[in-house]
Amino acid sequence: METNFTPFASLAGGAAIGLSAVLLMVGLGRIMGATGLLSGVLFAESRDELMWRLAVIAGMVLSPGVIWGVTGAMPSIEVPVSPRMIAIGGVIVGIGARMGSGCTSGHGVCGLSRLSIRSMVAVPTFILTAGLTVFVIRHVLGGS
Repeated sequence: METNFTPFASLAGGAAIGLSAVLLMVGLGRIMGATGLLSGVLFAESRDELMWRLAVIAGMVLSPGVIWGVTGAMPSIEVPVSPRMIAIGGVIVGIGARMGSGCTSGHGVCGLSRLSIRSMVAVPTFILTAGLTVFVIRHVLGGS
């Protein structure tokens, strides 16, 4: 599978993620991480806690519609695996996020910017594990 080089879209997306993380930290004193957001919805401690988390998740879900409204086209996403494999991958990522005390967005965006030692260990571990996974799938198992 070939990956398209999209520097401007990637820069804009990264800037939007960074800005939203800063606004959440300044506005509510909270760290933005996707798994933390979701677990906070499932196990909310208060109505206020639930509402801001639902608002962030709604933004994630509705943003392709905003892109469609601005550009007239939905974002093109190709997922070359079955829904079953996506579900299995989601469970594995969830277990890893729990074991790593956070996910890639929490550690990579917020943890590194706060100079968290835990994140400085977690992020290289994520990168090495992802590289090893791609190598095994593509070169050992013969996948595409």
